Amino acid sequence: MIELDKVSKCYRISGVEKWILRSESVSLLRRNYGLLGSNGAGKSTFIRLIAGIEDLDDGQIRRNVRFSWPLGFASNLAETMTGVENTRFVARLFGMDYREMLDFVYDFSELGQHMLVNVGTYSSGMRSRLAFALSMAVDFECYLVDEITAVGDASFSKKCQQAFAERRKRSNIIMTSHRAETIKRFCDAVIILNDGKLFTFDSLEDGINAYHSLVN
Repeated sequence: MIELDKVSKCYRISGVEKWILRSESVSLLRRNYGLLGSNGAGKSTFIRLIAGIEDLDDGQIRRNVRFSWPLGFASNLAETMTGVENTRFVARLFGMDYREMLDFVYDFSELGQHMLVNVGTYSSGMRSRLAFALSMAVDFECYLVDEITAVGDASFSKKCQQAFAERRKRSNIIMTSHRAETIKRFCDAVIILNDGKLFTFDSLEDGINAYHSLVN
């Protein structure tokens, strides 16, 4: 599904180095992976690296399935474009029928006439609605999930959860979470990110136990 070949990523702030990955090589199969790590380990960065929306310092990531951007990630929306124009761009990018996608996004996002104005004028909640609707409009083979967060009011949040559950019947996920209970619910394998190193576990139980040993 995905192969990391000697991948490195490091931030340098005020002369201090913060390593996310140190020349890591690993192959991830078509499994539902839960990504665990302490606060500041770089889990969100790892998800963005896989999605291709953040540059590597060194190495290569090879993908042979269609990955989503991080689910609900609104920062990839073009602020000077309307909701309709953002939808048209995504449809062209993934070779999908624009009208069908637009109908889906209109219905799912419940943004109504706001689809006709620039995304830069949206509230954070409206951006999340559009981003999530676009994520659900494309039939990805693997969804990247940076924490499960509520989107909108209770009714809309329930709609998002139902749509995501439907996609998971035919797609895999790579998910970050601070909660082992969430990983147990959605995943069947574990990745631990610690001090720039990756450790993979085919056994969910072994991976969670290893994580608890690391943080305790």
